[in-house]
Parts: sequence; C-alpha cells; structure tokens
Amino acid sequence: MTCVSHPLIRPESIEERRYQLAIALRALDANTMVVLPTGLGKTAVALLVAASRLYSHPGKVLVLAPTKPLVEQHLRFFRQFLLFQEDSEPEESDFAMFTGETSPDERARAWEACRICFATPQVIKNDCLAGRYSLADVVLLVVDECHRAVGNYAYVFLARHYCTTAREPLLLAMTASPGGDRLKVQEVCANLRVEAVETRVETDEDVRPYIHERDIQYVDVYLPEELQAALAALRGLVEARLGRLADLGFQVPKPDKLSIRALNALNAQIQQRIRTRDSSAFVAASLHAECMKLRHAISLAETQGSEALKLYLARLGAEGASGAGSKASKRLVGDPAYQHLVEVAGGWKEELHPKVSIVCELVRAQLAAHPESRIIVFATYRDTVQTLVDALSASGIVCERFVGQASRDAEKGLSQKEQIASLARFREGEFRCLVATSVGEEGLDVPSTDMVIFYEAVPSEIRSIQRKGRTGRSGSGTIVVLVTKDTSDETFRYVSQARERAMVTGIRSMSAVPAPAPAPAPSLPAATRQMDFLAFAPSGPAIVVDDREMSSRVVERLHELGASITVERLEIGDYAIGDRILVERKTVQDFMDTLIERDLFGQIGAMADAVPRPVLIVEGEDDLYGVRNIHPNAVRGTLAAVTVGMGVSLIRTRDADDTAGMLYVLAQREGGERGERKVHPKKSYRSAREEQEYALAAFPNIGLGSARLLLEHFGSLKAVLDADVAELASVHGVGEKTARGIWELARRPYR
Repeated sequence: MTCVSHPLIRPESIEERRYQLAIALRALDANTMVVLPTGLGKTAVALLVAASRLYSHPGKVLVLAPTKPLVEQHLRFFRQFLLFQEDSEPEESDFAMFTGETSPDERARAWEACRICFATPQVIKNDCLAGRYSLADVVLLVVDECHRAVGNYAYVFLARHYCTTAREPLLLAMTASPGGDRLKVQEVCANLRVEAVETRVETDEDVRPYIHERDIQYVDVYLPEELQAALAALRGLVEARLGRLADLGFQVPKPDKLSIRALNALNAQIQQRIRTRDSSAFVAASLHAECMKLRHAISLAETQGSEALKLYLARLGAEGASGAGSKASKRLVGDPAYQHLVEVAGGWKEELHPKVSIVCELVRAQLAAHPESRIIVFATYRDTVQTLVDALSASGIVCERFVGQASRDAEKGLSQKEQIASLARFREGEFRCLVATSVGEEGLDVPSTDMVIFYEAVPSEIRSIQRKGRTGRSGSGTIVVLVTKDTSDETFRYVSQARERAMVTGIRSMSAVPAPAPAPAPSLPAATRQMDFLAFAPSGPAIVVDDREMSSRVVERLHELGASITVERLEIGDYAIGDRILVERKTVQDFMDTLIERDLFGQIGAMADAVPRPVLIVEGEDDLYGVRNIHPNAVRGTLAAVTVGMGVSLIRTRDADDTAGMLYVLAQREGGERGERKVHPKKSYRSAREEQEYALAAFPNIGLGSARLLLEHFGSLKAVLDADVAELASVHGVGEKTARGIWELARRPYR
C-alpha cells in the first residue's frame, strides 16, 4: 500500500488514494464543497487540506461538526495522523475541543494556545458574537455535514463571519448527502461562499477500487389482524373529523390521502379564515389538531408497532385529562370510539407488529454466522428503540440504545459524554448491536459495521444515505429495510430511492459547472480585516444578551451592526441596556401563548419592578387579535395593563432584523445619556429580605434560588459570609466549587 508523504502527516499512516489527493488539491484553490459517499474518506481529505494549509500559512485550522460525538471523532482522527512540525510529536495544547460543556474562559485560553480547534458551531458562533476571540488567523474552516447550512443554522453566520474577518480565508465544506433539491443545494453553496463543487460516486473509475459490496434487501412485512382493526378505528375517527371540517366549508383530503402536505394545505385554508375573524375557523383549527394527532397514531400503528401505539394513546389520555390539555386532546379522548380503541389496546400483552421479531431474527442470524459483527438498527422513535432493546436483550443479545440528549416523560436522554462512551464500547466490541434514532445517522465512524437495519423506510434521501453509509466501509456489508405492505413504508421506500437518484444527477451537473456565486458578504475595509484581536473587538453600544437568546437572528444582526455584546444569564428579561433598560422580546405567537398558558403578567411585572425603563418588544407582523381565539377586548385589556398599569413601553417590530435595529438605537441613546451600565439594574423599592437575596445573588454562580437557600440555612448575610467552605457546601444545591468561590471572594483584599 502506498501512503501519503507530507511533512505534517505521520509517515506510513494514510493510504494514498488518487481521488482524495485530486479533491484536496482542488480544495486548496477555492472554497469547495466535497460530496463523497460515506466511507470514502471525507475526513482524510480534510486532513490533507489542513496539513497543506498549516505547512504553507501561519495560523489555525477550525473544524466544525454538528454534534459532540462527531467533534470528538474528528479530534481523534487528526490527533492520530497530524504532526505540526516534521518528525515532532504535537503538544497536547496544540489541539482544542470546544462544546457547550467547556466554559467561555477555558475556550478563550485554549483558543490562544491551539493550532487546530474542533467544535460544535453554536459554541463558536456564541464566542464570536461575544467577542471572546477572533477568526482572523484561521487559515482553514472545515464544515462537516454542510447540508445543514440553511436558514438560521450557525454554519450560515459563521461562514459569512469567517470570510469577512479572516486574513486568508479558505473554506472546505463536506457532506455525503446534500439533498436532491437543486435549489436547496445552491442555497447551501451560497450560504457557505462555496466557489467549486467536487464530487465522486461509487462508479467513478478512481473510486471503484475502494468500494466494498453492499447488499441491499427489502423485507415485506404484513400487519396482523389486531393492528388492522386498530387502523380501521383510527381512520374512522379521522373521517368523522374531516366530515365536520367539510361541513364548515373547507376543502378536505380523502381519509386515505391524509399526508402531511394535505394537512398543511388544510391548515393554510384555516389560517386564512382566522385572519378574517371567521369564528368557525377556530373550531376548524382544533379539529385540524385532532387530525394531526390521529395521523401520527396511524403512522405508529402502520410502521412502528402496538407498543409504540399504546404508549402514544396513553400520553394523549394524560394530556386530555390534564387541566392544561388542549381542547383537541380533551375532545378526542372523550370520543366513545377513541375510548373503545384504548380499551382494546389495553388488552394487548405483547408486541403485535412482526417487525420486532424480524429484527431479532436478523441480528441473531448475523451474529451466529459472524460473531465479530457490528450491527446498527435505526428506528425513528425512541419508544421503538426501547422496545427493540428490550426484545433483543430478552433474546440474549447484548445491545445498547443510542438516542439524543433531551429527556422527556420518564425517559432519560443520553448526554453527549454518554453518547461518546457508548460509541467507544461499540467500536471496541463490548457489545455487538446498537439501536439508534436519527442522532446516529450522521458521521458515526464504526469501520467494521457489517449490517444496518432500517426498522422503517424514510422519505428523506439525506437520512437514507446517511443510514446506509454506516456499513460497507472496510468490508462488504448488508442493508436490510423493513417495509410494511400497503402503508407509508412503501411510499417512503420509493420516494427516497427517486430522491437519491435525483441527488446524484444534480450534484454531477453542479460539479461540471462553476458553483453559484456566493452571496455578497458585508464589505469591510482591508485594514479592518487585518486588525488584531484587540482592535477587532466591537466598540459599538453595549448590550447584555441572555444566553438563551444566542440562537436568534436578533443577536447576529446586533453583531453585524457593531454592538458590543456581553453574554450572561439574565434572571429577568432577554436584553439589558445600561442600568435602566430591560427588554423582554416575544413573537406575536409567543405573546399570546404566554398570555393564555403561562404567566405573562408575572414575567412583565418582575421586569417592571427591576428597572425604571422596562420595554416589551412584540415581534412579527401577524395581527394580535387573530392568532388565538380570544376576544379582542381581552387582548386590549392586556395591552392596557402592561403599558398603563405596569408602565412598560410596548414596541412592535416587523421581524428579528427590525428588533435588532430597535435594540441598537435604544443602546445608542442610553449610552449617550447614561454612560456605563451599573452592576445591578436600579429598582425603585426592595424589602430588606429582597435586598439580602439580591446582594448574595451577585456572587459568582449564585442565583436568587441558591441565595434564598443559603440565607434560610444560615439566617443572615453575615452568617453566610462568616461560614467556612465545608459549611457552605453542606447546603443542598451548593457545590464545593461555588462554596469556595463565596468564601474566597468574601475574604479577598480589595485592590
């Protein structure tokens, strides 16, 4: 085997593949999108380009990936093969990994020391917006899974920001599946400033020697009578609701054509009539919500199984019985036909859908024939993942689930640390079968995965390609797709196949001609782009942003306008300007939802108590009176209470850009009138108890909740400050680190 020879790549470590070298050479000339089937070495291409840039240009490389497991995977690959000086091992500090778990101060220090940084995009975006460091000396930006660069995803901002601030920018975008929609691919290229597209497919002459055979099998599955009866009951419930909608004058789809597209078209009719204040439209909106819930139940019965359906029916029942449940849920669970279905489902003692037993048999047969195999089973829903894990475990097959971080109901998600550990165990052979949701589709690098099982077909060509790419990397592999006959499974199978073919054709045509011209970036003078970090830091009016607002377009626009942004966790409000102004930002929909379902007056009242100039921004051009079925006088009464009763300034804005412009002007005026922001916003009156809580809450890592716990435990502010570290740490919710911070700050000399 011939290996790559490069001063910054470990000798005899990377196989020399002609197509990878050709792509890397092209990518060194211009911002390039690389489209390669999974398993053909996109990361190796990135390594070649990174080594070349670091060898010829002083500076850093920044590698972005959408998830922490992917970030860690890239770090592991580069650390294994990259050198920073010929014949010299790199220092630990040369590599940095940034995720949300890394503190801002640690990231700023590590950035200054490192030569190559691996990070999730939102973290880098937040740091750039807050001015913690500059991308000026980044000589290569690698964007993995670049098909995500649409809408307000962090990749879009970072590409624009990088190309306008770096001294010598070069961007390498990578994906296995940019999508079959040519316009969307062009949008990705424009958002990332891509100037050239390099692609290969498995039939290309220079790729063919490295392709391993992948056997794709489609297994037909037939529903048992019990689930067919459940489907008939669910379709009867749908038909009744569509009939009522038709009686109200709406054009409705046929019950057997109840696709998401059809439901969206129906919703568009309903929203149009809501805008005209047609009272029947609000009834229709609730009926539409019932149809959405029933359609999901039908999908579960067809493609997932009886256990998933039972769990969903139970959740609907709990929602309908709850005081906070929607009218749609309450009416649905009160329907006698629905109640009969729940009663029947309660009698199911085991999984009825044949897919579960088929998966168990496929895994058992593969491990019997090849005991060292690695197998990944993909399922869309977590309930199904757990059902499969339980069934496989009961069959004596050691397996683990691989799901996202979010926890809901009684089910706990996996933290990013747990995801990485699970992948490591799978890679090392501690267990042979991984059962994953879509979180496992992108970028999982398990070279010896021999079989991938689709529990259901998926309509997305991107997801289908990502799933298939988990096998056939270093040897032949098998892909099995389970398809329930006469259901959406069959439709999705043919849809994804057609879209995959369209994607290959589209990408080939794009690589034959220049990529679309990049969208124009905000122009900056050359001198500005050459500034060092201190000069680069924004010097416009100061605005403190709540860290939960960092994903919004508002913060991006403030950065573009030149505002000096500080990111904090604000107890009250979304934006703080000077010592007098707090701003709460709500979209029209959120404003009305908070009025009905949450404590709007409590939120606004707390802000009004905290500062002399509270501001409420309601964003969006929608009519306040048409968003929810609320009498106009109730909305007017709310507006009167907020503005006249609480003294809060109410400002309407068109969109996020308009909101940012308003905040910028407020900050300019406040900066000119009032100077620096004080440590605490002014409040007209506080009780002695509130003053004590407020003073203690100003200590590092202490919020109002912890301040109250400490004061209740020790009895006075003095007693808290006199306590030693062990006494402070003994209070529930106060860790040793926080306790030591209080103790040290209270005793540190003032200089």
